[in-house]
Amino acid sequence: MVSMDKHHHDRWAPLDEHAFCPVYSSIDILQEKWSLHAIRALLEGKSMGFNQLRRTVGCNPATLAQRLEHLEELGIVIRTVHSVMPPKTSYALTEAGIALDGVVDAIATWGRKYLDEAKGKKGTIQVRKAS
Repeated sequence: MVSMDKHHHDRWAPLDEHAFCPVYSSIDILQEKWSLHAIRALLEGKSMGFNQLRRTVGCNPATLAQRLEHLEELGIVIRTVHSVMPPKTSYALTEAGIALDGVVDAIATWGRKYLDEAKGKKGTIQVRKAS
């Protein structure tokens, strides 16, 4: 069993139910399906057009458009419309988006350490048993 020292618990917990909690608020933003996939793709590709991003992320266009619009509203993604024919739109990360690189790295490190690869159907990934 993993023990959490009081410092960690206090650092993450809001002081009261109305207080701002950075962990809760960050998870609330990043938990939307496909959001972290889009962020990860933009971290690797710097700036990408919508179709390139859609192919990389692998979600349907309507969902991706919604996620990108929300990430833009939050100040994580910047959208640029290029004056060419046909019109072209590209997406890139803002400073706040680029700062999520450490979060994605931490998730990758955790996954490499604790997850076994899927054997068969989607959803069969298991956390490794403690040795």
